[in-house]
Order: sequence, then structure tokens, then C-alpha cells
Amino acid sequence: FYFLLIRPQQKKQKDIKNMISNLAHGDLVMTSGGIQGKVTALTDTVVTVEIADKVKIKVTRNFIAAVLQKAPKE
Repeated sequence: FYFLLIRPQQKKQKDIKNMISNLAHGDLVMTSGGIQGKVTALTDTVVTVEIADKVKIKVTRNFIAAVLQKAPKE
């Protein structure tokens, strides 16, 4: 039971937490609502995402569902 249900769920939660903590300026992300954009600013709890030219929204870090593309290394 543990290895079929609980362990995979714990691993998934750990992966999501790791993804959120490793967000960086310039990453292309998708929110849990399906909005896609580029990370322009980060704080401990809020991510500012640019979804169009000069259109920025603030999203709580926990609502970032996926990193679609990492920012290029400089």
C-alpha cells in the first residue's frame, strides 16, 4: 500500500516543491489556471509573470504549475 500510493505522492510533492524553489528570472512558466508567461521578478511568496508586452501579473509561488522552459544560462 505504502509503495503504491503514499510514496509516489510524496515524491511528486517533493519534486513540485523543488521546482518552485528553483524558479529564476526569465523562466517560462504556466500557472495552475493555465496562464503562461515569463518570470520577471521573484520574492519569497510572489512571482511576477509577464504574459504580454507590458502586461504583468503577480502570482503566489504555490500556483505555479510547471516550468515550461528554463531561462538560458548566462
